[in-house]
Amino acid sequence: MPRARDDKFAERRAQLGEAALQTLATLGYARTSLREIAQNSVFSHGVLHYYFSDKVDLIVCSVRQYKARCVTRYDRVTADAASYGEMMDGFLLALGDTLRNEAHMHRLWYDLRAQALFEDAFRADVTAIDKSLENMVVRVLTRFSELAGVPMPLAPSVLYALFDGLFQQYLLRHLSGDEQAVDALRNDARAAIDSLFGITAPAG
Repeated sequence: MPRARDDKFAERRAQLGEAALQTLATLGYARTSLREIAQNSVFSHGVLHYYFSDKVDLIVCSVRQYKARCVTRYDRVTADAASYGEMMDGFLLALGDTLRNEAHMHRLWYDLRAQALFEDAFRADVTAIDKSLENMVVRVLTRFSELAGVPMPLAPSVLYALFDGLFQQYLLRHLSGDEQAVDALRNDARAAIDSLFGITAPAG
């Protein structure tokens, strides 16, 4: 059945994309080719070339899957929080753990997004991934807004730019060996959120 074949093909692409993530995150866009990925995995170059038209296709597939998981991580924090303080603790814990444990994956995302400035082939997918991340940030801050009893202070695009820029700044510091980067990110994120909602002391 055509539908079954299509589903199996998509499932196999997803498996290969997942398997390639670590190599992609280590090498980055410029140093990655399908052959290089094959040499660093259990899959042959022929298999990768069958399921992906080129490295752009594979990189986008891999990053899409990784970022989709990131989104659900913060959605769980939003769903579980019953107070502003709980929300803050859960969000900052997840944020810091993401920077500490998955820095190379996020480095790949920023590499891909920078390449979209030059490569037309990336732009539609990068725009879609970026929008999903903006929506995630807005969901998180909407929950803060509800728990603080304060309206959202800025447009979604501005809020996203604020927190994306903050994360990217500390990602660079962390990758450069700054042992204080994780704690500094958490402190600055807390200060930014409290400032947005006019919180001057921890809320219960």
